[in-house]
Amino acid sequence: MGTVRPVRQLEAFQVVLLRRPVDAPTLDDETLDRLQNEHLAFLDDLRADGRAVTTGPFLDQDDQRMRGLVIYRVASLEQARELASTDPLVIAGRLEVEAMTFLCPPGTLLPAGQPVSVG
Repeated sequence: MGTVRPVRQLEAFQVVLLRRPVDAPTLDDETLDRLQNEHLAFLDDLRADGRAVTTGPFLDQDDQRMRGLVIYRVASLEQARELASTDPLVIAGRLEVEAMTFLCPPGTLLPAGQPVSVG
């Protein structure tokens, strides 16, 4: 008979990995600069209103297509995907979204995520 594990309380966040698509469109420098500024403003707004806990680019990654991540604090994975799809660089096809739910002990990321029970 197996050991019964107590229910552990965790918090849920939604993690979005931003990746450069294989078929990303080639854009002129002026358009890329404008889109990058719009992308950064978009992420600033997400952090300012609390929908994102943190955002940032990757460095030293083996796969150079992996560009960055956003840790969302929203009600559902679908809501995180919907928000991520409105990122100007995603709309332009320069980034694509991979979304998943991340569970962690309470208080690990602040502000707190959505409460989740894992048995």
